[in-house]
Amino acid sequence: MKAVFLDTASMGAGIDFSGLRTCVDELVLYEYSNTADCVGRLDGADIAISNKVRLDAATLQALPLLKLICVTATGMNNVDLEAAQTLGIAVRNVSAYGTASVAQHTMMLMLALANRLPLYQNDVRKGLWQQSTNFCLQHHTTLQLEGKHLVIVGSGELGTRVAQLAAAFGMRVSFCARPGYEASDSRAALADLAPEADVLSLHCPLNEHTLGLINHTLLQQLKPGCLLINCARGGLVDDQAALDALTGGSLGGYGVDVLPQEPPRNGHILLDALTLPLNLMVTPHNAWITPEARQTLIDKTVLNLRQFRQPGYCRKADRS
Repeated sequence: MKAVFLDTASMGAGIDFSGLRTCVDELVLYEYSNTADCVGRLDGADIAISNKVRLDAATLQALPLLKLICVTATGMNNVDLEAAQTLGIAVRNVSAYGTASVAQHTMMLMLALANRLPLYQNDVRKGLWQQSTNFCLQHHTTLQLEGKHLVIVGSGELGTRVAQLAAAFGMRVSFCARPGYEASDSRAALADLAPEADVLSLHCPLNEHTLGLINHTLLQQLKPGCLLINCARGGLVDDQAALDALTGGSLGGYGVDVLPQEPPRNGHILLDALTLPLNLMVTPHNAWITPEARQTLIDKTVLNLRQFRQPGYCRKADRS
């Protein structure tokens, strides 16, 4: 079998791809590809491996030998899944590869905002500590996490790991009902928990129920000074509404690792250096990028390939 990895550069440096070679007869690696490259590069291939390269219906229809698409990510929105199913092409993704990494990043943002780190770092750079009449600076009120209420949207592996870490800091943790399914979920709805939250952290998928979940109305329901963390998906938060809440003083801090368009080549309201408040922290979708998480992503893709090649493999089951 021949496999083609279309965008190895997305995995970063220092990753061992040798496990992939043990699963196939031929492995071809490309650092970067776009959709227009795919038909030529995947010609004769049984397996396509892609992190973010878009594999649309027209591309898949032009590849009669293709049997499997391995997505080196959890989200599969870069693949036309309906076309793949119609053509009998199995699609595999990888979950739970970066749980520790993303949970750590979530806590980093939470701790930095709670301790007003960006604000105090800015003060030090401006020389305010050096000029202080007191031995310390304390004009930005910090938030002690112990005893505070963390509300989490998304009770999967990531949300659960963040809850465990937060509990170690002595926080009280609540999971809200799954958005869109509040009527059948025994947990309290987000709107009911919002007024009690000291920190709100998002770990849910982006879908028709969660698009714009954190909007102007919801932000008004939050406790004054609440911290908002989004290490899930761009689009969950109305970023203009969050920015307005920050500048207006009702939101205590916003830590975000994801934007609706990545990379944000056309700019974004949270990246306008002239107007950004210091209680905003934007990181470049790198919560997942520890070397351990990136290697686990490849290792789990190897497992997907081995399972695919096992005797008795059922294409229909894989497709589902």
